[in-house]
Amino acid sequence: MESEQQPGVFVAGFVLAAMALIITPITAIGIISAVRDKSTATATVATTANVSLKEFSITGDLAVPAGNVTLAITNAGSQVHNLALKNGAGTKNISSGQTDTLSLGTLASGTYTLACLIPGHEAAGMHAELTVTAGAAPAASGSTGGAHDHNATTDYVALDKVMTDSILKFPATTKGQGNEPLAPKVLADGTKEFDLTTEIVDWEVSPGKTVQAWAYNAMVPGPMIHTNVGDKVKLVLTNKLPMGTDVHVHGIEMPFEMDGVSPITQQLIAPNTTFTYSFTTDKAAVAMYHAHNHGDVQITNGLFGTFIVGAMPLPAGRTVGGVSIPADIKVSQEIPMVLNDAGVIGLSLNGKSFPATQPYKAKVGDWIEIHYFNEGLQIHPMHQHRFPQLVIAKDGFPLDQPYWVDTLAVAPGERYTVLLHPDAKGTWVWHCHILNHVESDTGAFGMLTAWIIE
Repeated sequence: MESEQQPGVFVAGFVLAAMALIITPITAIGIISAVRDKSTATATVATTANVSLKEFSITGDLAVPAGNVTLAITNAGSQVHNLALKNGAGTKNISSGQTDTLSLGTLASGTYTLACLIPGHEAAGMHAELTVTAGAAPAASGSTGGAHDHNATTDYVALDKVMTDSILKFPATTKGQGNEPLAPKVLADGTKEFDLTTEIVDWEVSPGKTVQAWAYNAMVPGPMIHTNVGDKVKLVLTNKLPMGTDVHVHGIEMPFEMDGVSPITQQLIAPNTTFTYSFTTDKAAVAMYHAHNHGDVQITNGLFGTFIVGAMPLPAGRTVGGVSIPADIKVSQEIPMVLNDAGVIGLSLNGKSFPATQPYKAKVGDWIEIHYFNEGLQIHPMHQHRFPQLVIAKDGFPLDQPYWVDTLAVAPGERYTVLLHPDAKGTWVWHCHILNHVESDTGAFGMLTAWIIE
């Protein structure tokens, strides 16, 4: 009986063994597949997003999946730009037409702010939100800036309307006015004392745009100081800022201990303390006063003002470029024009951005004296429509050979004095000729104003 059962047992055993051989690979394959699926599920997604920089916008693939993110950046604008993750990594400066990459590392889902950190560019619109999603990235998005990424779908009629409407808002009323003359206290010995207070204040740069400005006497620019040659002067500064400060008078020859460069010539003026600068204005000057300590913060955000000593000599009775200057020339008005492009103030003329910039009025035949002061971080070619400008002084130094220009490039720290002689009635535009300092897809803004000639 036992011998009769052995073939069945053998067959059964063979079948079981064969099934085991079949099942084992299947199981192995399942295990390998499961491991592979798990590995795939936990792998970090790597994404490269294309981003374009222009004046003044950031556009491109601004929605990406969570994971390792790299930005491939092209500067499609006309100026130098850079790109940085706020409080994170950033690129070097990128010249027009050049490219760079920015590795942001592994980003979890959420919203991240990108910005160009060239002074004034973020305020002009070069900031955007990078959206990182848990799944696949949504459709590409744009930026919050004044983009110029026009294509076949662009509504040019709407762009025309936006520009026209923005210009027709000029002049717009805003709170606050800078450059107000500061009257001195005249002390017993004849010294002229000018009291300044530094503090952070609300400042309306343009209609509806109020910023936290760092200001002298609650205005931007600070009050205009005017003295005579030979005056004894005291500047008494009370500091109500959250940090130390000092005052450097840029363009007036000062005693060493009054030069306003802490900690070299003095100690910082600590919050809630006062310091007095004493000196004599012994030469004519077109100067400006501003903080020196952390000027990258304090000056750009509003701590600057104008300081004029005496008067620049006029080219009376001379002929310049074929134009005869009257021997009895009289200046009808003297205008300080402070240029800025950075900090919370941004692209502005005398602390205001168009359409809140001040219009200027004059009559045909007037001679007008204008002092340019560049307290910003960029060069600004200032262009006057129709009327040429006669340059008579540079940095407060009278020119032996005055010259005519219609566009005058004013670099940071420079001052120029020019004469204007209107010869025709009308409203004539006056602006920085770096055009994206005055126009964007959202309309006219920034460094633009006008003369109204009667």
